Amino acid sequence: MSLLSCVSILFLVMDPLGNIPMFVSLLRDIPPGRSRRIIWREHAIALFLFLFFLLFGRFLLDMLGIKDPALSISGGIVLFLIAIKMIFPIKEGVFGALPGGEPFIVPLATPLICGPSALTTVLILSSKSDVGFWHLLTAIVLAWTGSLAILTYAAAIGRLLGRRGVTAIERLMGMILTTIAVQMFMNGIAQFLGRAG
Repeated sequence: MSLLSCVSILFLVMDPLGNIPMFVSLLRDIPPGRSRRIIWREHAIALFLFLFFLLFGRFLLDMLGIKDPALSISGGIVLFLIAIKMIFPIKEGVFGALPGGEPFIVPLATPLICGPSALTTVLILSSKSDVGFWHLLTAIVLAWTGSLAILTYAAAIGRLLGRRGVTAIERLMGMILTTIAVQMFMNGIAQFLGRAG
């Protein structure tokens, strides 16, 4: 799998464009300078979570006895559910009701930037024979940098695109993510059947 493919998948799963409305809403009452620092802090925490799962995720899965087919199938299901909510949004948003006040770790760092689907994607990519450690680490940093660049200017981008523009992009991302989710699910089924056979 190419570096561009890994970066693209991770960037789509992190969904910074789809996160713009939620970031704008959560940081609306916070001064611009402070909100930028919060976004940087939350991205730093998310990067730590990505690196932790990259380094120790496989150990945790082995300790729990979770095999690659189960990981791929469950990851596909989680991605599919998130993609459906992106295409057909519910009133409370993709991740349900969000707490008030200045956010810390939840819900910005996780699950918005570094959610279950993103962590599952990292684990699945790390299990592929054609994706090395440094290859995946570079992909994570590049996708994370793209998310940071977009969400640092979330308020300005939101104003530029307008509500309809942001909604259209989020639904387009949801459609792309749906196909990735289905492919992950099919790959998991193929792996399972291959092992069973």
